[in-house]
Amino acid sequence: MKNIFLTIGISLFFNGSLYAQSDGWSPKDHNLITSAREDGRFLSSYGVVHAMLRNTKPRYAFHDDFSPKQFRKWQKGLRHAMEEIMKFPQIKNSPAPVCIKREQREGYRLEKWEFYPFPECVSTFLVLIPDNINKPVPAILCIPGSGGNKEGLAGEPGITPQLDDRYKDPKLTQALNFVKEGYIAVAVDNPAAGEASDLERYTLGSNYDYDVVSRHLLELGWSYLGYASYLDMQVLNWMKTQDHIRKDRIVVSGFSLGTEPMMVLGTLDTSIYAFIYNDFLCQTQERAEVITMPDKNGRRPFPNSIRHLIPDFWNNFNFPDIVAALAPRPIILTEGGLDRDLNLVRKAYAIAGAPDNVKVYHYKKFADPNTRKNVKHLPEGLDRNEYFRMVNVDGPNHYFKSELVVPWLRELLEER
Repeated sequence: MKNIFLTIGISLFFNGSLYAQSDGWSPKDHNLITSAREDGRFLSSYGVVHAMLRNTKPRYAFHDDFSPKQFRKWQKGLRHAMEEIMKFPQIKNSPAPVCIKREQREGYRLEKWEFYPFPECVSTFLVLIPDNINKPVPAILCIPGSGGNKEGLAGEPGITPQLDDRYKDPKLTQALNFVKEGYIAVAVDNPAAGEASDLERYTLGSNYDYDVVSRHLLELGWSYLGYASYLDMQVLNWMKTQDHIRKDRIVVSGFSLGTEPMMVLGTLDTSIYAFIYNDFLCQTQERAEVITMPDKNGRRPFPNSIRHLIPDFWNNFNFPDIVAALAPRPIILTEGGLDRDLNLVRKAYAIAGAPDNVKVYHYKKFADPNTRKNVKHLPEGLDRNEYFRMVNVDGPNHYFKSELVVPWLRELLEER
């Protein structure tokens, strides 16, 4: 018995010592990843992989001294790399999409379609068609952000009451806003969201569980973005078969999470006419490199959830490189970022001979250049909030900016 109490006493002593040590521990003292060794090597595995990340140079980083010929060769190489990374399956003899519902709305017809991209899968999309069209018209493929769904894009109630979030809010209803302008709008769900969600539709609403689907896909050698883009590509290909859609005037519009499949589609399908990028533009590798501030428990964050993880992505490119490779096709970016990254895209469009085909807006808070951070390299040691401040993001005003997009579309599509 005496030994038991002795053991307990020793345990309490050491545990108390550890807690006493932790009382004086501060995350800010460890926000930078440094080695205490003279040779610069790390014992910490986090330090090792962070150094790997810092030293990675993407194969298809854009260079502003490209000649037009070099630029076209670079675009081709980037496209090939994207094909390899996205790993689209080759499914043959899939059934043709089927319209399962048509309903008249004020000024347009709402259609719901099914398609069958895998033997195990049925997926759905909505089509909004203006009344009284007598010739093919431009069409816009609308991809929602995180927590969104196709019904919300179309201004329709969710498939369950738990998914009715703000479905009449014009800051979300991009497809409805487009059809009111006379364009055909096609709205899709992201994987694991909306009609593609699991049981959250009955319990958690739009707080979807993307992570478990992403984990399964990664274990199978694929990725959430590869899966999402593959599904969206099937819808895009269907759009090209429709007699009332102008095949040479198809636009892809992505909000927040939806900008990622938008970039993939734009890279792989050179027939897409124009793009709407409704998010801030950033260097994704840098984002992971500089957000190193630990929390109070000593854990360092990853800058994005698992659904953003694509094996081999950083070895090949960052988001600004991909957007630059869309040149010379028209694009609007509505929520800014660092001028460094936006100027990279502008330079690409200039090399491609179409400098006027890129339109950039910033958050209103940062519309004046004097209010924006203008840095070439972000410092390491940031937390998420400080990172967003450094890259000129006004989080509370992150929404689909139809007030900017619709006039741009109107001018773009009516004059050509």
